[in-house]
Amino acid sequence: MKAIVCDRYGPPDVLRLEEVERPTPRDDQVLVKVHASSLNAADLEILGGAVSARIAGPFRPRNRIPGSDVAGRVVAVGRYTKRWKEGDPVFGDLFTCGHGAFAEYVAVPEDALMPKPDSISFEDAATLPQAAKIALQGLRGKRPLKEGQKVLINGAGGGMGTFAVQIAKYFGAEVTGVDSMRKLEMLRDIGADHVIDYAQEDCTKGVERYDLILDTIARRSIFDYRRVMARDGLFVLLGGSRYAISQAMLLGPLVSIASKKKMGINPIKVDDEEDLRFLLELYENGSISPVIDRRCLLSEVSEALRDLSKGLVKGKVVITVDHDD
Repeated sequence: MKAIVCDRYGPPDVLRLEEVERPTPRDDQVLVKVHASSLNAADLEILGGAVSARIAGPFRPRNRIPGSDVAGRVVAVGRYTKRWKEGDPVFGDLFTCGHGAFAEYVAVPEDALMPKPDSISFEDAATLPQAAKIALQGLRGKRPLKEGQKVLINGAGGGMGTFAVQIAKYFGAEVTGVDSMRKLEMLRDIGADHVIDYAQEDCTKGVERYDLILDTIARRSIFDYRRVMARDGLFVLLGGSRYAISQAMLLGPLVSIASKKKMGINPIKVDDEEDLRFLLELYENGSISPVIDRRCLLSEVSEALRDLSKGLVKGKVVITVDHDD
């Protein structure tokens, strides 16, 4: 089968498209014929050798084939599996169970998957498992979001951000999206009430005060945001630089103790089927719709990841997998 292979840390150029042996599912696994996957910021972090990645693989990525979002059909089942049969359409997040979605086939623990309804395409389903789920958990994980509250989303034009804008609007929030000028019109189209071009305006120096701030890219100190937080506001970091993440983990709780303003990282529940079922409901009733910047082939993954690293992607990049058989 064809697969994207990574044998060392580095920029997207280190990825290669190769012919590799098709995996054989273990007794507790199923074999999925991949129809679609999608890119996430976490793919870049792992590829670049983030600390969390090097704990598992000090010198090279632990998982040779990257990719966590998967949507496809079950084509073989292990002897002890009970949930699936051949032909079942499924989707899920492989982040904690070996990755491998950037390939024509992947062997997956049966509990890592959910049934894909006919109401959603393989491509759209592949955008939900990580980005939409993290956005949802960031919006309601620490404190329920109330109607009329003001939400600021930094990096609103990215994969997580575009879902966060739509989900926050579903909950009745007034949403301000921050991103580059080329993404602002798209943010208005998906429901943002206000937009800010970060190159022209510093969102941490305005007069508005926000009940909830989500930062999906975190290239600045978390303390810059304190000035624009409401008196009992909440700041949640969803991703970004190692410095900002470390700061939020170590210093955020200390700030929260001394103030009604709460700052920190929301623990992500990776294997939360309830969240994915809720996201499917939002998709089916039209409350959310994936923003897909482009569809690419496995051979184009390196180029797409380079664009993602430069902030050039609006929403998600979907990988469509062609099969010769």
